[in-house]
Amino acid sequence: MKFFLNPGNKAYLRLLEEEFSESTNAIRLELNRLEEAGMLASYNEGNKKWYQVNAGHPLFRPLQEIVEKMLGIDIIIERILNRLGNIGKVYLVGKLAQGLDEQVIHILIVGNPDRAYLDQLVKKAETLLKRTIHYQITESLEEAPEKALLIWENQQ
Repeated sequence: MKFFLNPGNKAYLRLLEEEFSESTNAIRLELNRLEEAGMLASYNEGNKKWYQVNAGHPLFRPLQEIVEKMLGIDIIIERILNRLGNIGKVYLVGKLAQGLDEQVIHILIVGNPDRAYLDQLVKKAETLLKRTIHYQITESLEEAPEKALLIWENQQ
């Protein structure tokens, strides 16, 4: 999830050890397997070997879709965002945007949606996903928040 939810995520071995509370050996084995399969790319910077998903791999998008479905992002987009009216962009923020699992889905909505309808839809989505959804609305936003993942943008 760390790499496939947000292709911009980068990490090195010790950072992953801290995030996941796993042994470096177990993490190293998985990183090596993913790198050998071409799913991850790596580069050295100083004394650290950094890893990032290979978004050009033919299986990247299907795996990303699986992660999105597992987290329920597809339901949020389909059931909430497409029916709310005046929305420009929607960002996933918080731990999920960083590729870490969390029971709370944090969303930042840029626009002016129907708030009463949004609350109804969020309650329905929470029941379906068995996760809590917290959202914040802002009418305008100059730039994306740090560590945010754009999950929807109005193309009109």
